[in-house]
Amino acid sequence: MASVHESLYFNPMMTNGVVHANVFGIKDWVSPYKISVLALLYEMTSSKITLPERRRLNKLILPLQQGPDLSLGQFLKTVEECCPKTAYAVKLRLHEMADGELKDMEYFFSTLPTPFTAFDSEAYKTSVVGLFMRHMLLAYNKLSFSQVYKLYKSLQHYYHSHYAKPTDGQVCVPTLAADDSDMDLTSTEDTVGDRADKEELDTPLHESELRCDNTPSRGPLSQKQAEYFLSRQAYLLKNDENKALRPAALQEELNNMLKFNPDFAEAHYLNYLNSMRVQDIFLSAHSLLHYFDRLILSSNEGKSNGDEGYGRSLRYAALNLASLHCRFGHYQQADLALQEAIRIAQESNDHVCLQHCLSWLYTLEHMKGSESTVLTQDSVKMAAHFCLPYLGSLDIQSLVQQGAMQGKAAHKLMDALKDTEILHWKHSLSELIEISLAQTTSIWRMYGKSTMALQQAQLLLNMSSLEPVNFGVHQNNTEAFAVALCHLAELHAEQGLYSATAEIFQHLKEQFPPHTQHSKLWMLCNLKIQFERHMNNRKYHLAEPLVKAMSALNKTEGLYRKAQVLKALNRSTEAYSILQQLQVHCEKTKCTEIIIRVMLSTAELHWESSSFSTALPLLLQALALARQHHLQSLASEGVLHLAFTQLMLGIPGQALTVLHEAMEPILAHGAVIDKGRAMLLAARCHMAVAGFRLKEQGHLGQHSAALAVDGLNEAESYFSRLSCKERLRDVHYLQAQLHRSLGQTAQSNKSAMNFRLLDQELQSPAPPVFMQL
Repeated sequence: MASVHESLYFNPMMTNGVVHANVFGIKDWVSPYKISVLALLYEMTSSKITLPERRRLNKLILPLQQGPDLSLGQFLKTVEECCPKTAYAVKLRLHEMADGELKDMEYFFSTLPTPFTAFDSEAYKTSVVGLFMRHMLLAYNKLSFSQVYKLYKSLQHYYHSHYAKPTDGQVCVPTLAADDSDMDLTSTEDTVGDRADKEELDTPLHESELRCDNTPSRGPLSQKQAEYFLSRQAYLLKNDENKALRPAALQEELNNMLKFNPDFAEAHYLNYLNSMRVQDIFLSAHSLLHYFDRLILSSNEGKSNGDEGYGRSLRYAALNLASLHCRFGHYQQADLALQEAIRIAQESNDHVCLQHCLSWLYTLEHMKGSESTVLTQDSVKMAAHFCLPYLGSLDIQSLVQQGAMQGKAAHKLMDALKDTEILHWKHSLSELIEISLAQTTSIWRMYGKSTMALQQAQLLLNMSSLEPVNFGVHQNNTEAFAVALCHLAELHAEQGLYSATAEIFQHLKEQFPPHTQHSKLWMLCNLKIQFERHMNNRKYHLAEPLVKAMSALNKTEGLYRKAQVLKALNRSTEAYSILQQLQVHCEKTKCTEIIIRVMLSTAELHWESSSFSTALPLLLQALALARQHHLQSLASEGVLHLAFTQLMLGIPGQALTVLHEAMEPILAHGAVIDKGRAMLLAARCHMAVAGFRLKEQGHLGQHSAALAVDGLNEAESYFSRLSCKERLRDVHYLQAQLHRSLGQTAQSNKSAMNFRLLDQELQSPAPPVFMQL
């Protein structure tokens, strides 16, 4: 479930993941790469292209214009994927200029369509193509003869370097020398003094300053290219981290950019986001502080807004620092930073910032384990008062999450979520719609309503996003989608559909690779499914290595699974010690689900020593706790344990009565393994009620015998779906004994043969049938 502190992250300089860059002082240059783009646009306007190819090329125009300069090989390959005929024409056009003379390049520029007269083509003056052509023509016409000659030589080098190393996909892109600042559009009008100021403030990002020595060059970055790069990476980090640059590659790009211009505030902020991906606390804090330092000194905040802009930056700097420490669990430092933000916001009478501080305050209290319901309710009221629907909705979702953990009834929580959904759709808050659906899925899963959880997960995965899908992003790969897919995988695994589960995890692995921040969700989910599968098949030697991997992702889950393995290996003393430690820890953290599971496991330890009467108080306490918190699946599990204990104490009639209470929810929402266990236990109870004993050949009543036979047959079908051979062996053993007592020799021999075949295949001693649930 998406946590509130992650969704509440606020940056005043970002809107929808797009960085609003300050004046970076980078001007557009005439470069060989841009001549290649110009040649592409010329061929698009002058030649006949099929409609599908034209559509694909139109999608390329803006990325090629605004993105970093590409090598000729990369450029031609990109165009060829859309339209091979046009790529070949562009290659011929560049060949004519590069292998010809200077007059050939002059002729190319002279034949370009005039944007003011090309009314019927893409080159019209108000179109993207027309604006780019106008810009290039103006820039080219302002060049002196010596600059035109340098541009021509650079074009020759750009073209021939591609064919000099045909196997190298990324060759160096020649650019103009850094001292040719007079190629700027406005530099011909500058005086010497003005030119000196421009060289200090508006020096372009040159290729040699954007790469390390071992990195291929890609040409200069203009102001628009820098803004495009930052906004694109910020958007992808928010919506589809898998398609963003890898952390190391993005870090290298940002380091090279900051090496040239250390005061580029937005680059520092993107560096902060990138550092958070790899949990680098030092670099993330360093980048965040540098971002606000540069923001305060920049003209956008400090100069244009005066003291107000300066104070605003300080407020949000402290607030963002508090959120950073929250994410890393540094609660004392987070509290100090939050108090500082509150103090500055109160001095400035900034109610919006104070509302953000209040939201973070209850989040911090909740993370520290304190009661924060009152603070959350106050935050909801204040958000409604100041018309902040985003924060108000997050506060309500946090209240719902707290209510679920405190055992509130499901209908009350769903009513509260219904109110937030009205806000989401009214204000088109697509991110919160996703979080709300993922949270609803998690709540239904926790309450044991698998059908409702499946419905909500499918609703989220099939929902069309309200957010504009840019940069080729077709699905927002956020935490909400990861949570929904993990629930979907668990639901399929519970029904024995392991091939479908493997496909879901393959999709998760592709969308959330191991280096991404949400990959831990599906990693832990996958380990839990594998562990449960091995434990159900009693392959403890395969389940034991998974415990360490789970402990690395979630210490509590790893500790609980370790106790389960130890119990299965008959190391009862060690298992009991771990369970007691785990129960104390979970009582402090108020993790009700683990507390109930620990009680059930402790009762199973008492079974091993035949202390069934000692296990009864624990089971009754666990059952009461599960019903108090409306945890239907755990309550059904508790009923199964209670019925088994009563069967072992010699009161099978009472055990059947208790078991009937849990049979309906288990068959409706339970896992296949639980259905099989429930039917097997019911069959054993019917056999015990009829006075059947394994060592006796007594006569069974017809009704009880029929129920016992049906129960064993149904249990066999469930265990067969999961390939639980150990449990199938137990079922066949009981079937053989039951049919023999009924005088059904053929069926008895068939069950005995199946038991013998499985026993030879497993080659392991079978545990006592009547001591296993």
